[in-house]
Amino acid sequence: MPYYVIITFIHTNFYDYKVVFFNLLGSLFSRMCVASGRRTVTTAAAKEIQDTKIPSFRSMESYPPEHDTNDLNQIYTVPETITNLLIPGVPDEMKKQIKIFNEFGILIRKPAIELISFLEQTDYTKCINKYVLYGKLGVGKTITLLHLVHYGFVKNFVIVYLPWVANWFRFPKKVAQSVLNPNQLDLPEDVAKWLKFFKCLNEMTLSQLDLKVSKEYTWSQRESTKCGDSLFSLIDFGIQRTKFASGVLCALLDEIKMASTSGKCKTLVVIDGFNAFTSERTLVRDDNRVYATPERISITSAFFDIVNYNWCNGAVILTVDTRANKEKKESIYPTYLLGKKGFEHLDPFLPICVENYSTEEFETILKYYQDRKWIREISSQGQKEWEILCNKNPREVWNFSKPL
Repeated sequence: MPYYVIITFIHTNFYDYKVVFFNLLGSLFSRMCVASGRRTVTTAAAKEIQDTKIPSFRSMESYPPEHDTNDLNQIYTVPETITNLLIPGVPDEMKKQIKIFNEFGILIRKPAIELISFLEQTDYTKCINKYVLYGKLGVGKTITLLHLVHYGFVKNFVIVYLPWVANWFRFPKKVAQSVLNPNQLDLPEDVAKWLKFFKCLNEMTLSQLDLKVSKEYTWSQRESTKCGDSLFSLIDFGIQRTKFASGVLCALLDEIKMASTSGKCKTLVVIDGFNAFTSERTLVRDDNRVYATPERISITSAFFDIVNYNWCNGAVILTVDTRANKEKKESIYPTYLLGKKGFEHLDPFLPICVENYSTEEFETILKYYQDRKWIREISSQGQKEWEILCNKNPREVWNFSKPL
C-alpha cells in the first residue's frame, strides 16, 4: 500500500519546518519498517535536529540475506526480539558481552558471507548440502553459526539448532534407562530443555506452516500422539512428560525430515561440536557406573540420521572442535576430528576454515569496544602490542580487554 505525506507549512520559521518534516518522516519510516518485517536503521528528529553519523565499523544492514562482501569487517546488530530467541544457544561468555554492551553485535566475516551465498544459490529440490566449519580454539566458529541461524530464522527455515553437543555428554542433569529402548540411555531433562528451545525458536515458522504428525506414536498403554495431531502437540508432550522427551526428539526429527522432503517446509540443521557424537566415550554413566559410548545415548542416532543424505529441502551446517572430543587434540582438521565413522557418514561435505581476525577485523573490534565504552582510546603502539599478545584470536582479544 503506498504512503502519502501531505505537509502544510504555516509558520515562516525554517527551524519549525525541519521539526515538522522530520517528525512526519520518522513516523512514516517506522510504519514501513513494521510492515516489511525488516529492521532498518533510520534517524529522525523528535525535538531537535542534529546530524547523526553512523560509525564506519557498523553495518546499516541487519538482514542477513542481504549481507555480502560489501559488509565485510563490519558489526551488525541483531534485533532484540531475535536476540531473546537465540540467547539459550549463545555461549556464556558471549551472554556476558551482550549484557555489558546492551546489544548483540556480530562481526560480518568471510565464512558467514560464503555460507549465505551458498545457501542463496542452493537447489533445494536436490539432496541436502553439508558444510563443516573448522579452526583453532576461539576463532569464532560458534558466532558464525549464530549468524547463520539468524539467516535461517528470517528466511523462514525450520531451524534444528543444537548448541555445543559436548555439554550433553559431559554434564548431563539426569541419566535414565530408555523406556522405549532398554539398551540405550536417555538424557530426559536436557532433551526437554532443548525441546523448549526448539519450540521457542521455531514457534512463528511452525504456526505459519501448521505441520501435522504423519503417523501415530505410542508412548505407553495410555499415552500416544495421534496421526494428524499438530507438531506442537508432539513437542509439548515431550516437554511435559520428560520421561519420553528423548523419544519425542527422535520422532520430531523424523517428522521434520519427512515434511521437508514432501516440500512442506525448508529445514536448516545447525550443530556445534558435532564430533562429540563420534568420540570413543562420554562422561555419561549407566547403572553399573560404566562410561557409555555416544552410540548408547538415544539421541545420537537421531542427530546422525538428520545429517544423512536421504532427504531434501534443507541444509546442514556443523562445526568440529578439539574441545568436543577429548581423545583427539593433535589436529583441527575434520578428517581427524570426525574419525573414520564420522567422516564417512558426512562425506561429501564442504569444509570451511574459520581463522583468527584479519588486521581489518581486529581494528573493527577495537573500535566497537571503544564505542561500547568497554575500553579507552589506545595508542597505535598499544594496539600493536595487543595484536601481538593475542595473535588476533577473537577469544583472546576479548580476554585481554577485560583488565583494560
